Amino acid sequence: MRLTPVSTLSLLSLAIGFSFASTAQAAKPPAPDLSNAELQQCLDGLKNSSKFSGVDGYTFNNYRPSQPDPSVIQSLNYQPEFQKDVWDYLSSLVDSERVEDGIRAKRQWADTLRKIESRYGVKAEHVLGVWGVESNFGQTLGKKPLFESLATLSCFDRRQSYFQGEYANALKIVQNGDIAPSDMTGSWAGAFGQTQFMPSTFLELAVDFDGDGRRDLVNSVPDALASTANFLDNRGYRTGEPWGYEVKLPSGYWAASDRKNKKSISHWRDQGLTLANGSPLPYDLNSAGLLLPAGAEGPAFLVGKNFDTFYSYNASENYALAIAHLSDLITKEDSSKTDFVTAWPTDDPGISRQQAKDIQQALLNAGYDIGEVDGIIGDNTRTAIQQYQTSKGIFPADGRAGQKFYRAVIGNAGNIAPSSTQYGNQYGQPANSQPLQPASADRMGQLIQQQTSTPITYSPQSSVQPSSSGNTRYRRVTSADGSVKLVRVDEGS
Repeated sequence: MRLTPVSTLSLLSLAIGFSFASTAQAAKPPAPDLSNAELQQCLDGLKNSSKFSGVDGYTFNNYRPSQPDPSVIQSLNYQPEFQKDVWDYLSSLVDSERVEDGIRAKRQWADTLRKIESRYGVKAEHVLGVWGVESNFGQTLGKKPLFESLATLSCFDRRQSYFQGEYANALKIVQNGDIAPSDMTGSWAGAFGQTQFMPSTFLELAVDFDGDGRRDLVNSVPDALASTANFLDNRGYRTGEPWGYEVKLPSGYWAASDRKNKKSISHWRDQGLTLANGSPLPYDLNSAGLLLPAGAEGPAFLVGKNFDTFYSYNASENYALAIAHLSDLITKEDSSKTDFVTAWPTDDPGISRQQAKDIQQALLNAGYDIGEVDGIIGDNTRTAIQQYQTSKGIFPADGRAGQKFYRAVIGNAGNIAPSSTQYGNQYGQPANSQPLQPASADRMGQLIQQQTSTPITYSPQSSVQPSSSGNTRYRRVTSADGSVKLVRVDEGS
């Protein structure tokens, strides 16, 4: 999400988990009861304020919300105790599926990316890295009506002054004819488009790259990618430099993680640092700072100015590292290995989106109401995991979906052995045994075992789909709040 003020960046970080201490899941507070009369009175005052001086009366009145949206205030004040460790964060954003999507996008938009690189000097894969992290290459744009969200945030709770400016800027975008009002949807806090610009950043840096006279970051991929390159260039991007690289620290070396304390490559060579594979550090960075996202025992990086421009897109070093790592894998056009050379200092690494979907499907099969199978481990899924952990006596019942939990409920797939102290015997099996066999009374285990033996396939376009076994069927159920889930319809389930 594109924000400039540090205070606002910190605000939105709460919504997307850019703090990384992993603890138990907290319940989301209920949405507040907001007064529509108070909203309308507030909007009457904003209409004639200096911030809205550039918005004409027709635009203000025509797109004026008829009621507030309490859910955005709920999101504004939601500070979940469950927040991701860096390995969980990166595993969900940089997996083989996203790398493959990035490689396809690179080939599909090769001509456009070449022109963008020529004009702005920003490496094509760096632009793709932002696109992939921000909206999964245009597949996830956000569905919140921006005018309703920003009007509510402008009139209730904290940070009203900031959101009033964004509300006015969103109206100006429509007034200028850049984006259709129906396309003004995005995150709860107002970020929108293929690469999730805030309205103020749009007015400052969005460009019309396809030449149609409009800066349409929602429907025009060329406009969105060129605007992202313009953003990075404006924030000090250095043409021809890498963002940095993974490095190996000498034995016994101690240093603080401080990417801002940049030194010459000669300095780091003299300190004994090499590339992660042991090769000498190249002299292709003007200067670099040391980044240790998980301490000295985990992967280490030297990062330059271009890494800082990724960070300026959203104030999180882990976010910037996701862009950097994804861009490197797209450059190599290799999705077979997404790990760094040095392993994370944990015995329970994160899971890919496909593994997250497998967990969600297993929980859904067992009767847990987790909503849609989307590969996103959100509040509902974490709550279901926590309930399942509690039911099995798993401690801590933290609601976390890591490799141990994945193997406990799906089976011993992959190459990471479960810990016998935490998950080893949930189905009465040794920790390093072959695929887990459920106990006879374990309904979830029975369903998971069936799924593991005969993988279930379904189409989002179909109301009911059989599995490969021919007797397991599902139907899509849309709840009153618009959420979608799959419900078993065979065997009376």
